[in-house]
Amino acid sequence: MRWLFVFCFLMTVSTSTYAAGGNIYITNEKSSTITVLDGATYKVVRSFKTCKRPRGVHFSKDHTQFYVGCADDNVIVVYETATAKLVKRIRSIEEPETFDLSPDGKTLYVSNEEDAAVSIVDIETGKVLKSIDIGEEPEGVQVTADGATVYVASEAANLVHVIDTASGTVTADILVGTRPRRFALTPDEKELWVSAELAGQVDIIDTRTNRTSGDIVFKPTGFRRNEVTPVDLLMTRDGTTAFVALGRANHVAVVDIKTRRVLDYILVGKRPWGLALSRDEKTLFVANGLSDDISIVNIAKRRVLKSVAVGQVPYGILIDD
Repeated sequence: MRWLFVFCFLMTVSTSTYAAGGNIYITNEKSSTITVLDGATYKVVRSFKTCKRPRGVHFSKDHTQFYVGCADDNVIVVYETATAKLVKRIRSIEEPETFDLSPDGKTLYVSNEEDAAVSIVDIETGKVLKSIDIGEEPEGVQVTADGATVYVASEAANLVHVIDTASGTVTADILVGTRPRRFALTPDEKELWVSAELAGQVDIIDTRTNRTSGDIVFKPTGFRRNEVTPVDLLMTRDGTTAFVALGRANHVAVVDIKTRRVLDYILVGKRPWGLALSRDEKTLFVANGLSDDISIVNIAKRRVLKSVAVGQVPYGILIDD
């Protein structure tokens, strides 16, 4: 029986690396606030002011803290996850749009919207280690699991930039559809999916060749092509299903990753552009930028369970579950 106890203990340690607090955090771009929902009831338990125009949001590696980028204050604010208590401010980060975390949890790769650059920021010291010039209006940032490569989307240049983190140089520029916004990597990292907002599609990049290998065009019933403006996208851990927020089309697309076929369109709020999945991947949370609310979606039933009013122009979602 002793071996069974040890096995169970090791399984517990390996599958639960942090203690979750159960809250859901939403950044609201226009009201410059963070809304906190109770993860069990989905009720608003708190709303508080933060820095101006909060957008990108990301947990620290151990989930004890989370980072919020505020473009109009040139700052990344750090909060304690359990209490939402302010920990520190990382200042002099030019127009932080979105960002991603290095695998070791020590470095942030930050898109600088107005500077046409990506900054490499040391989290502990708050110093910008390097600034890399890229295309105009960068937004989406994606780091590979080994930390060797960073992808950055340039909205105005219609490019995905491939950056080697060891040298801090751009190694490739990949032309994609009009106004690329966000990324999702397949679990095997052989494909990088990028939303092309004004093209109404997702472009698929072969990461081994740095060339596009296909695209997915969205055609929800009742919407013209120019009304379909995909922004955020994410994938399930098993690599079977992708979800794409379709912006002005007021739907989230459900996509079979292997076949690249759209399985369904889920009606949500107005102009959805931010997405997050619960840890058990049974619930999808959608930030609706023009209806100032969050849609909570039952994935199995593919329908909205509840809509919750938050701040003005919700953007990013973090789930501490």
